[in-house]
Amino acid sequence: MWDNLSFILKHFREKLWVKPLIVCVLSCTTVILANLVDTSELGRFLPSVTEESTETLLKIMASSMLMMATFAVASMVAAYSSASRTATPRSLPLVITDDVSQNALSVFIGAFIYSVVALIAMMNGLYAGRDRHFILFSLTGAVLALVIFTFIRWVDNIARLGRLEHTIAKVETAAAKAIRKRQSAPRLGGVSSFGPPDVGRAVFGAIGYVQHVDIAALQALAVQSQLKIVVAALPGTFSAPNRPLAWVSREASGSVSDEDAEATAAAFSIGGARDFDQDPRFGLLVLSEIASRALSPAVNDPGTAIGITGTLVRLFVLWNESGKADDINTVQFDRVAVPELSMEDMFDDAFTGIARDGAGNVEVVIRLLKALESLAVIGNVSMRDNALRHARLAILRSENAMRIPDDLRAIREAAKFETSS
Repeated sequence: MWDNLSFILKHFREKLWVKPLIVCVLSCTTVILANLVDTSELGRFLPSVTEESTETLLKIMASSMLMMATFAVASMVAAYSSASRTATPRSLPLVITDDVSQNALSVFIGAFIYSVVALIAMMNGLYAGRDRHFILFSLTGAVLALVIFTFIRWVDNIARLGRLEHTIAKVETAAAKAIRKRQSAPRLGGVSSFGPPDVGRAVFGAIGYVQHVDIAALQALAVQSQLKIVVAALPGTFSAPNRPLAWVSREASGSVSDEDAEATAAAFSIGGARDFDQDPRFGLLVLSEIASRALSPAVNDPGTAIGITGTLVRLFVLWNESGKADDINTVQFDRVAVPELSMEDMFDDAFTGIARDGAGNVEVVIRLLKALESLAVIGNVSMRDNALRHARLAILRSENAMRIPDDLRAIREAAKFETSS
């Protein structure tokens, strides 16, 4: 349940209107509560504040906050455009969910609506008496202080938002989170298999990428209808008319009903793009895309590709270390079989683009080979085999792209681990 709630809340965070709407409701509520307190018995013991001072402060806030909100939106849009242009469009959802920027926009819009609603209330006689405005005045001062603090914090953040280094860090954080989450349950809590993977009724879904699989819902359905379900499409898989989401079979004799097939398909959330949450491979692929763009002739920034190579090493080491926990193979859903991620696919996602686009750049290839050597000796057999495979491919690509004997000699020197392993 918590996993599904987290997936829903994460997508709400990508909507820019959610936080401003919440703050707007709070602003209107605050104006009403301020009036109730000022006109209550408690208000008799509060200091007197004139209506003119409160109204002046509200007018200043109302006239400036709309401009601040417009400025914030323009700055955020420029940062989003920069992230898509300098990194990759696939990183945009991570930049949009920046909490500091969303909070700043929410505060600016909320302060504007608060001041407008309070002014309208004052002009229409909601606040009775000239000396009963202490709570409203105090709240207005507090809102103004919050606006100043938020603006200072936001300016420090917006200077980095959308920059390449900031975007790479966000992608790494999202990938690391997905890796820890997947390694805590490599099969999403399901079992390894029930036998042949393609036995039973094939269940198909809409066209798009699988973003989330509700394993708990599949387990509940399987228990209720006495089924066994084999997940065929992990998050990140492209769902097509010829690619089933799952295979469903009934323990007893009889065929799987259309209702059960539809309920199985409903457990798969499918969208137009991949999502970082349950898909560690997507984070690796996005980092590889950023490195490939940096290696393009138009950008010509091998330093970024070299830095991302180190980032990929950190993520694979994290995968290896996270997979050593004693309870990672705990079965929570015994009627649902889920395959583990393929290490071969993960290495292909991470290193193929860098090796291909950097084949003619000696410093990139040497750094890539050193990274693969690091992964080959950390004690994971699957990583070792795939690191050696990619080292051989990197050498072949470089030999085809380079013509300088000294460069090729340096690459072969860096690749000695491949022949000695």
